[in-house]
Amino acid sequence: MDVIAAHGDAIGAFDARVRPLADDQWSLRTPDGDWSVRELVNHVTAEQLWAPELLVGKTVEDVGDAFTGDVLGDAPADAWVDASVQAREAFLAPDVLDRVVHLSSGDVSAAEYCAQLTSDLVVHTWDLARATGADEGIDPALVSWALHYAESRSSLLGAGALLAGPLDVDDTVDDLTRLLALTGRRR
Repeated sequence: MDVIAAHGDAIGAFDARVRPLADDQWSLRTPDGDWSVRELVNHVTAEQLWAPELLVGKTVEDVGDAFTGDVLGDAPADAWVDASVQAREAFLAPDVLDRVVHLSSGDVSAAEYCAQLTSDLVVHTWDLARATGADEGIDPALVSWALHYAESRSSLLGAGALLAGPLDVDDTVDDLTRLLALTGRRR
């Protein structure tokens, strides 16, 4: 599975858990720190809103605080759908993976940026499913892709402001359990 296909599958997986959310589920707590479902969806939505801007060469400074705070408004599921469609279209542009993206952490290839967003989407799909009692199953091929990506960057996944440190797991656990453990989550 290539990164563009993985991104599309991850968008679809997250979307399948956002669209059916009932009004009373947006305030539920998630496994991701102190975030509610709404805060988690807001985070992922904002990430997708950045993609079209950064993929055309803008810097973080150029975009400023446009996606800071609540980007969901009064129709959070609709805001997610709009942002995900915009991000998907941006990543499907011709030769997009050949571009350089200017992140706050430095310049990276658009392929690396897409991989970062995709891996985040996969883990947050599980967070959202766990919080809302939705199906926690994620396509094994997508999980395997995300696990490979996360393991290749495991030295960057130490505990910090955004991530809990990796957890030890038995060698016999499945790929989803291993991926979640890399991001400090227990299944």
